[in-house]
Amino acid sequence: MNEVDLSIVIVAWNVRDLVLDCLASIADAKLGCTYEVIVVDNGSADATVECVARQFPDTRIVALPKNIGFGAGNNRGLEVMRGRHAVLLNSDTIVLPGGLEACVRFLDEHPDVGAVGPQLLNPDRTKQNCIHNSPTLVSELVGQSFLRRVFPRRWPSKRVDYDGPVEVEAVLGACLFARREVIEQVGLIDEDYFFFLEETDWCHRMRAAGWRVFHLPDAFVIHLYGESTKKKLPLRTRIEYYRSRYIFFRKNRSRPVYLALRALVLIKILCGSVLGGRRAGEYRKILAWHAAGEPATSGLAAA
Repeated sequence: MNEVDLSIVIVAWNVRDLVLDCLASIADAKLGCTYEVIVVDNGSADATVECVARQFPDTRIVALPKNIGFGAGNNRGLEVMRGRHAVLLNSDTIVLPGGLEACVRFLDEHPDVGAVGPQLLNPDRTKQNCIHNSPTLVSELVGQSFLRRVFPRRWPSKRVDYDGPVEVEAVLGACLFARREVIEQVGLIDEDYFFFLEETDWCHRMRAAGWRVFHLPDAFVIHLYGESTKKKLPLRTRIEYYRSRYIFFRKNRSRPVYLALRALVLIKILCGSVLGGRRAGEYRKILAWHAAGEPATSGLAAA
């Protein structure tokens, strides 16, 4: 099979209409580069596979029997990619003309850059936060929102209007570009993450291998933030984020720091269980998940 400039990998789980809208936006954008689209379906029960095959017959479909998670689903697409570069594209995104090509062009012009992400927009064209920092004890203690306000250079965010590409620690996996060479060197996404922080971990590994990561403020993609996951399963989503944080710290921080994080989180949850008001019940359920041995959540959307 012939090589293309870009492999667009979209993971879906019971979000048929979002996937179809995303695919339509790719076609309407008339990309100025050669590309392929790979839809990885995580065992959807809403006829996603059949509808994609019928309405977009050129799309490559990887149909999985069950939901294996966002990272693992993307890996199944990356394993069959033909592109010089790949982009992980959420099903709840709308591609705008010029946005994807700008990211491909930036990678081509900067051979030391391993990953890049565009500016994600809300449907009303306001900016979303799409820059990630690797979590630390400080960020877990005081919150990234505070750090972004007080230390904007160290913690870049949508609060700043950048006049050019900015080097960052990680970009959001809703639209993350990576060159094939980097994927071959550092490996695929860590499948221990089901959903959350898998892209931050991936970018962390890229940077550790000597590659740079950039955010492009003048390349745009619309992201219908949370449509595919958080609104459907809010409690499971929160629990999965706790689990992902633990995985990241266990992998990438010292054991004392990892244990300190766990102590900090449990203190917050205990306080929330007592003082959380209407959310106290939710905190108690999260506490019960910890007490049950932190089992992997099942049925969480990966889209």
